[in-house]
Amino acid sequence: MKTYSIEDINEILKGIIIGNTGVKITAPEQLELASISEITFIGHKKYEKLWETSKACVAIVNEDVSIEPGDNRVFIKVKNADLAMSQVLTLFAPPPPKFHQDIHVTAVVDATATLGNGTKIGAGCYVGPNVKIGENVILYPNVTILDECTIGSNTTIWSGAVIRERCHLGNNCIIHPNATIGADGFGFRPDPELGLVKIPQIGNVILGNNVEIGANTCVDRGKFSSTVLGDGCKIDNLVQIGHNSKLGSFCIMSGNSGLAGSVTLGDGVIIGGSASIKDHTTIGSGAIIGAGSGVVGNVEAGKTMLGYPAVEARDALKQWAILKRLVRDSTK
Repeated sequence: MKTYSIEDINEILKGIIIGNTGVKITAPEQLELASISEITFIGHKKYEKLWETSKACVAIVNEDVSIEPGDNRVFIKVKNADLAMSQVLTLFAPPPPKFHQDIHVTAVVDATATLGNGTKIGAGCYVGPNVKIGENVILYPNVTILDECTIGSNTTIWSGAVIRERCHLGNNCIIHPNATIGADGFGFRPDPELGLVKIPQIGNVILGNNVEIGANTCVDRGKFSSTVLGDGCKIDNLVQIGHNSKLGSFCIMSGNSGLAGSVTLGDGVIIGGSASIKDHTTIGSGAIIGAGSGVVGNVEAGKTMLGYPAVEARDALKQWAILKRLVRDSTK
C-alpha cells in the first residue's frame, strides 16, 4: 500500500498547508466517503458544508475557502483544487496491466509493418500491412490496426479497439476499449430498382496529438477526404462522430452525444451529454451546447445553447419559466 505524509503530497502540489496532523495518507476519496487516513478535496464552496461531517483528515481546497480545517485536520490550499486532485490521483494510481513480453506470440504483425522502440503488443492483436507505429506505443490484447495506418508515439490503445485502414493517430492519444476509428460513414441514396444504394466512403480519420476517445465511441471515416479531430480533443464513451466532421483543438463531447455528417466545431467547443448536432452545421469556438439539446443551425462563437431545438440559453430559460407559469395557472 502506498502511503504519503502531508509534506510528501505538498511537494508535488506546491500549495500552502493550513493546520496540523500526523496521519499518513493511504488513498484519495470523495468528501462524503473518506476515512481518516484518506485525502479528499473541496472544489467548490457549495461542498464546504460537508467538511464538518467528513472523516477525512486532509482536504485539498481552493485559495478562497471560507472555513477552517479544525483540530488534527489539514487543508492544502491551491489555486485549483480540481487540477491538484488529478495530481494526487496520479500519485496513488496503481500500475497498468503488465506485459511479460513486448510482442505476444499470438499477435499477428505483418512483415511490412514498422514498430518503434519500446512498443508493446498484447495477445490476439492484428497489425496490418504497411502500418507505422511510433515509439512506446501500447496495444492491449485484441486490438486491430488495419492497412496503412499510422500510430503516433506514446499512444495507448485498449482492448477491442479497431483502427480501420488508412487512419492516422497522433502522439499521446488514448483509445479506450471497443472504440472504432474509421468505420464507414452513414451514406445511402434511394434507387428505384435497388432500394437504398450504399455510397462508398473512401476517406479516412485523422486524430491530432493528445486526443482521447472513450469506450464504444465511433469516429466515422470521411466520404471524400478526412474526418478530423484537432489536438487535445476529449471524447466520452458512446459518442458518434459522423463522416467528414471537423473538430478544432480541445473540444469536449460528453456521453451519448452525436455529430451528424460534415459538422464543424471550432476550438474549445463543449457538447453536453445526449446532445445532437444536425449535419452541415458549424459551431463557433468556445460555444457550449447543453445536455440533451438539439442543434439544427449554426451557432456563433461563445454562445451557450439549450433545448430541443436549441436556442440561446437566456431565451430557453425564459421559455421554460413561461411554461411553468402556464402550468401553474392552469391548475388553479
